Amino acid sequence: MKRKIIITASLLVATLIVIIQSCVSTKVTDKSGNQLWSENCQRCHNTPPSSAFTNIQWEIVNTHMKQRAMLTDEEYKKILDFMQQGD
Repeated sequence: MKRKIIITASLLVATLIVIIQSCVSTKVTDKSGNQLWSENCQRCHNTPPSSAFTNIQWEIVNTHMKQRAMLTDEEYKKILDFMQQGD
């Protein structure tokens, strides 16, 4: 009985890990900087237009927000590229 519970729990954990990894890896890579910006930045506050800051200022803002919003390196890069393109 104990062995059956351990096997079942192990299979459940393995399945959850596979599901979580597949969601994270495909969703971020498939999204544009615009989509990531909309999902991550606008969920907490109104964001200024990309023309509001210079490219260097956007780097500073995005570096700060990467920490606050817990963005991955890929999300950070895509959002930064999008914001530095301007309107």
